[in-house]
Amino acid sequence: MAKISIQDLKKIKEQQRTKMILREGEFRAKITVHMGTCGIAAGARDILTTFRQVMADRDITDVLLTNSGCAGLCAKEPMITVEVAEQSPVKYILLTKDKALRIFNEHVVGGKAVEDYALARGSETQAT
Repeated sequence: MAKISIQDLKKIKEQQRTKMILREGEFRAKITVHMGTCGIAAGARDILTTFRQVMADRDITDVLLTNSGCAGLCAKEPMITVEVAEQSPVKYILLTKDKALRIFNEHVVGGKAVEDYALARGSETQAT
C-alpha cells in the first residue's frame, strides 16, 4: 500500500472542501461558532443562541449554523467563522450578542464583512 504524503492529504482536503454543501448551493452561508471550553466560558453559547433565535424569527433556512471545537485563540473568544458563498471565510473575535446581530445582518444577509470585529479573512490552509 502506498504511503500518503502531507501534500496528498492537503490535496484531498481541498477537493472535498469544494464539494461542501455551501458550494453546492444548498446554503448561501455558513456560520461556525467556536465552542471549545474557552469559547463556552467566554459566552459562545449565548452567541449560538442569538443566531438560532434570529434565524427562527426571520424563518431563515438557507444559512447553515454549526459549531466546532477550540480555534486556538482563547483570549479572543467568543469567536465565529462566517463563510458566504463565493467569498473567503472571515473569522470574528471578542463577540457579544449585539456584535453577532450586526455580523448576521451585514455579512450573512448583506454579504459585506464587518471589518470592525474581524480577525482574519481566508482559511488557515488557503491563501487569499
